[in-house]
Amino acid sequence: MDTPGASSMKILIADDSLVMQRLLQATLESWHFEVTCAGDGAEALARLQGDAPPELAILDWMMPVLTGPEVCRLVRERATSPYTYLILLTAKSQREDIVEGMGAGADDYVVKPFDKHELEVRLRAGRRIIELQNQLMLAQEALREQATRDALTGCWNRRVILETLSRETIRAERETRHLGVVMLDLDHFKQINDTHGHAAGDEALREVVRRVMGMIRGYDALGRIGGEEFLIVLPGCDELRALSHAERIRQAVERTPVIVDGHEIKVTASFGASSMPPGIAMPADLLVRAADEGLYAAKRQGRNRVSFQLPEQLGQTRKAVS
Repeated sequence: MDTPGASSMKILIADDSLVMQRLLQATLESWHFEVTCAGDGAEALARLQGDAPPELAILDWMMPVLTGPEVCRLVRERATSPYTYLILLTAKSQREDIVEGMGAGADDYVVKPFDKHELEVRLRAGRRIIELQNQLMLAQEALREQATRDALTGCWNRRVILETLSRETIRAERETRHLGVVMLDLDHFKQINDTHGHAAGDEALREVVRRVMGMIRGYDALGRIGGEEFLIVLPGCDELRALSHAERIRQAVERTPVIVDGHEIKVTASFGASSMPPGIAMPADLLVRAADEGLYAAKRQGRNRVSFQLPEQLGQTRKAVS
């Protein structure tokens, strides 16, 4: 049978008796728990509310400064995540005392002097609860990723990148800063799909995203608008800097062919850039339209190039580009 701490969970022992601490510590370490100790309720609370708190805790009922039930109550009031499974260690065995302890937020209790086998059973239950919680948190994170990330490339999806741009336009206006945007579109993407297959097209998209992510700054943002079209948000970038960023990314995309099943596929992209001057209120969709106009200008001029479009220059009739 597996020992209750076989996954090396962190556990806190809070007891003002050094003898009890040492006895519990030896038992728990033999079950492969990672043990830390506290000598009073205040120290226990600090550890439970600090960074990387233990996943389980055994709290003596009677301790200096704060009792075990008081620690339980304060931990539950804060409602921190992840959840910590709390076990009260008590000499009290009357039903009303147990009800009081559980009502304070304890998950279980062990009566002193503790029986090793009973403690093992209690810890097994706690471990199962913690493992289920971890699985739930992973599932929640996966759902969050699905809701915010493009499933194919892993960059932000359309909704999130447009929300990011909207927030950055408000921030740029408030802080009197420039804001740059770049639209990019893979050249002749349909031809890649038709010639090499959709799997090759998918890999080309993923590889382009990897290259772009390797070129942008930590506070920039990249999102897939749709198909083979992407939007890059560049806080603090004026016209020259937006153009410079776009050109470096263009070169990174063009520099090396994408390898799929041993075949080299040459990939290039066209770029449209725009920027919002500092201190000027401008809707996010106007910046997107300007960058989009720049993108189509780049395609009209022969593709695999960067074209800049000021938002106030919109209104020109776009020519169809196949």
